[in-house]
Amino acid sequence: MDWLFRLFNDKTRETLSLRWFGLTKIPVLFYFGVSVTQISKQRMVVRIPLGRRTKNHLGSMYFGALCAGADCAAGAFAMHLIKQQPNHVSLVFKDFSAEFLKRAEGDVDFCCDQGIEIADLVAQALASDERVERQLDVVATAPSLSDEPVARFKLTLSLKRRL
Repeated sequence: MDWLFRLFNDKTRETLSLRWFGLTKIPVLFYFGVSVTQISKQRMVVRIPLGRRTKNHLGSMYFGALCAGADCAAGAFAMHLIKQQPNHVSLVFKDFSAEFLKRAEGDVDFCCDQGIEIADLVAQALASDERVERQLDVVATAPSLSDEPVARFKLTLSLKRRL
């Protein structure tokens, strides 16, 4: 299956990987149609489309879908960096807080700009037998409406090398 992933660019490869992970491990991510729209060493942007599966009764994005997007942006970034390592690292979120600022009435982009910090955390986890943690920030925007955030999230990523 590795040969198939080499045929695509980074965004497409990460989207396929994320959807496969969703299909096999976390079905709600597959159900929501999550896709990676931007990836670099510093930043990952994940999009969840506003549609029948993600809308609430007011026509804006359901807060559960917003929370899943924030989890996905930070978690997919960490998984992307962990996959590049020879050893296995287990990933879990220790806590989660959200600040909902306005209604998300369009497709929502979830941006995590802490790639270098996540890479450092992965390196710390590989060098230690202890669990290491770092708080990550994810900002959600609805680019079709405005550049202002619709929500801000804080998640504590916890990593530990698997023996």
